[in-house]
Order: sequence, then structure tokens, then C-alpha cells
Amino acid sequence: MAIKVFIDGQDGTTGLQLKDRLQSRPDLQLLEIAPELRKDVSARKALLNEVKIAFLCLPDAAAAEAAALVENDQTVLIDASTAHRVSENWAYGFPELNPAQREKIADSRRIANPGCYATGMIAIAAPLVAAGILPKDYPLCVHAVSGYSGAGKKGIAQYEEEGRDASLKSPREYGLNQAHKHLPEMTKFAGLTLEPIFNPYVCDYYAGMTVSLPLHLGLLKAGTTQRSVFETLSAHYEGSRFIDVKTAPEDGFLPATEHLGTNRLSIYVCGREKRLTVISSLDNLGKGASGAAVQNMNIALGLDEGAYL
Repeated sequence: MAIKVFIDGQDGTTGLQLKDRLQSRPDLQLLEIAPELRKDVSARKALLNEVKIAFLCLPDAAAAEAAALVENDQTVLIDASTAHRVSENWAYGFPELNPAQREKIADSRRIANPGCYATGMIAIAAPLVAAGILPKDYPLCVHAVSGYSGAGKKGIAQYEEEGRDASLKSPREYGLNQAHKHLPEMTKFAGLTLEPIFNPYVCDYYAGMTVSLPLHLGLLKAGTTQRSVFETLSAHYEGSRFIDVKTAPEDGFLPATEHLGTNRLSIYVCGREKRLTVISSLDNLGKGASGAAVQNMNIALGLDEGAYL
């Protein structure tokens, strides 16, 4: 019998991506709500309590309200919003975080899908902190670029409309108040005691991102080298289905569009002598959103983790 699934907020960017990934799966029955009932609380509540898996692709406040509508202990919620990412009662949906995280996801009925930037940053920082290489109070600066799809429906429309403002051709830095919504999860799940400085840019291409952590070797654990950073990250992700670790590209360039349409993430350890740049490359709509959500669903259902990814 097919497993019933519902996407609450299927018309948003992540919701549409999820729909594309799920609607052709023979093991799932994707239930949809009539357009005129999208904001009908009773109709949504009925669907949320009928299905085995419900994805919340909603603004934070609406996601919290939707979670409160579930009155049974069978529905598994996978929340793509920021609402529950640092909540103690929700499993953080980054299976590769540590050896125990996949089991936490499998055992939970409440899974918080990570943010795209946070995925790229935590993938680098968490293993290095856990290994004692990166001090918990290291003054991290996180630099990142993303395609405009991460800006949501309004942002996408702004970039794609005719006669748009000429400034949209240029990379645009944002989050200038250092209060970006991904910072709490970055700090918590990287294992840091000092919140990093975060400098994200949105750029004039649709999807794909890189997240960079510049590191001074002299501020890391004594004796740390570029090689030991590479080996630590490689050991952490050994056997991973979706994450690999590499050295710098031979041509010296790293496009942000490397993993479009996939659930993959590559980490590049680059630099020389006293300074490193460690970079994550991923699709902000894949491993950074809908791909990760499907991976978490597969784990929660006891399926092959990479099924249909």
C-alpha cells in the first residue's frame, strides 16, 4: 500500500520542488489540497492527520501553527521552515552531522530540515570542532553566494520580471544586520560557543551555492595542517552517500552550480602555508532544501536513504 504524503505549502519554491520529486514515486500517494482550501484550517488539519508524512513548506509562524494541528502520534512532520531548527523536541535533519544523528531522525516524529547556508557551513565546521581542530570560540567568518531561487517566490519574480532594476545584475550582499535566520542553527549544530559573522550574497543565476570558511592554521589546534584538515573531513564523511571531500580544482575556479538538481555536497580544502579556505558546494534547492527533505523522509520511513535521489 502506498504511503500517504501531504505538502502543506506546495505552491512555494521548496514545495514545488518536493512535488516534482515525489509525485512520480510508486511507493507514495501524494495528497493535495484544493487551491481554494489552501488556507482552510479544517481542511489542512484533516490532511495533516491523515498522512504518514507531512512536509511543512510554510513561513515560520504558519509552520508552528500547522505543527500544532497534528493530534496523533503517527504523522511524521518534516518542517522546511526555520521555526523548529533549534528546538529540543525536533530532530535536526542533517544525517551526516555525527554517527548518532541518522538514528535520531529515524526515531523522531518531528524533523527540522536544515537551512541551505547552514548545511554548507555545518558540513565543514561540525567535524572540525568535534575533532578538536577548530576551537569552539574561533572567530569564524562565513562567506556564501547563492542563486536567487533562495529568495522565495517574490524574490524569483523580482529577478525574472521584464524591466527589472539594473542592480539585480550585480551580486548583492544581504543580512547586513548580522541577524540572519540561519545563524542560530549554524552556532548550535557546528558546536560553537561564539556566533560566526555571516556574509551571504544573492546573485543573478537561479540555483546553486558555495559556502566558504576562511581559516588561519595558527588559530587552530597546534600542529594542524592543510592535510590534517582534509583527512579529518574525509574520515568523517567516509562512506557517505551524498557528501565527499576534495582538494582545490586544478583550474583554480569553483562554480556555485556544480551540483544542480542533485542531493550532493562537495567540500573543497584549499589554501597554502598558513591560510586555508574550506568550501562547500551544493544545490540550495537540493541538499539545501527539497533533496534533504526527501532524504530525511526516506530515513524516517526506514527506506533506502538514497531512494529516488
